[in-house]
Amino acid sequence: MKRNTIRALIILATVSILGIVAVQVYWFNQAFDTEEERFNRDVNTALFNVANQFVEISETAVPANNPIKQLSTNYYVVMINNEIDANLLEYLLTTEFEKRNITADFEYGIYDCANDEMVYGNYVSYSKNRDDVESKTLPKWKDQSYYFGVQFPKKAAIITNRMGVWIFSSSVLVLVVIFFAYAMFVILKQKRLSEIQKDFINNMTHEFKTPISTIAVSAGVLKDPGIVRHPERLQNYTAIIENENSRLKNQVERVLQMARLDKGNLTLKREDLSCHAMIREAMESMKTNLEENQISFSAELKAKDDRVMADKLHLSNVLYNLFDNAIKYRSTTNPAISLTTYNHNGRLVLEIEDNGIGMARADQKRIFDKFYRVPTGNIHNVKGFGLGLNYVKLVIKAHGGSIRVKSEPGAGTIFTISLKKG
Repeated sequence: MKRNTIRALIILATVSILGIVAVQVYWFNQAFDTEEERFNRDVNTALFNVANQFVEISETAVPANNPIKQLSTNYYVVMINNEIDANLLEYLLTTEFEKRNITADFEYGIYDCANDEMVYGNYVSYSKNRDDVESKTLPKWKDQSYYFGVQFPKKAAIITNRMGVWIFSSSVLVLVVIFFAYAMFVILKQKRLSEIQKDFINNMTHEFKTPISTIAVSAGVLKDPGIVRHPERLQNYTAIIENENSRLKNQVERVLQMARLDKGNLTLKREDLSCHAMIREAMESMKTNLEENQISFSAELKAKDDRVMADKLHLSNVLYNLFDNAIKYRSTTNPAISLTTYNHNGRLVLEIEDNGIGMARADQKRIFDKFYRVPTGNIHNVKGFGLGLNYVKLVIKAHGGSIRVKSEPGAGTIFTISLKKG
């Protein structure tokens, strides 16, 4: 499937999901408001009946205006033209609330005219497992004489509990959104892996095609019966076949080696090694390659303790891979590579720095991924499968170490390896 098609499908699916979420949120709010209005209506009716019962009991005049006022979303006050008995008030409130199926926990207080303060009454709970509630002073209602206040601390939770169908549908929608996001993540990840594997196959084909072609040409020359009269040419073409065959063998071995690492079959033959000695051997092996590419190399082996318990073969391969990487992506003017060792927090640290083309921050996050290769624009002479740095990270991790990279485009790259000392 083409990239633009996938992108269009993802955009349409995302817009659809967001539209459904927006509609769900809108109707959920509408349902919540409806339930809140219903709750307020039931509470007002119950409090109005309580006020009327107080009027009948005390035989006082009925208030001219509505005696109930809602001071906040969950706090109501009721005006009574007489003194209020707390026990009677609690009984009447409980009775009226139960008649209207209002099972929300509530607390009430009575205004004390003498002291001009709200006297806390009680907290009435319908829950079997009642939470500890500290007594507190309820807000006063200004410019009034006799009144009581009722507050519902868990009003929002009670209203939400009444919206069972909406809660269920919203939960299902959340699961759908999570599944959609995960599916998009998997699709994009698989697409990226498909592109990386495609690039790997193309690179591998190119890497194998050259030595195979060279071997075929050399074999054709050796078929000539007259070649035996030219021993120098015979030896030359034989050496070419041998070298190209060795090159093919090494390439196949690298691929098989990565397959073994993926299966967790990396077996380390640890021994007490001198890291500085390994570095000198690597420098000697890379000397010809460095000279051919006119790359200056310097080393500052400042670590006082360079002993490590490591596998010599794999750790040497790590050094060769990092040197080879620095050579491949070298600067076009005055290329240089430097290596520094030092001890830090009881560990051996190696820094391999070059002044090459560097890489962007986005590439730095992916260079240790298998098959990934940093794009080089119009430069097509960089060979490889994108396996080297992935191998480096796996080996360093297997040794209990860590590796990090710091780079800027056009300003070079620094690889920093931290290893446990021997």
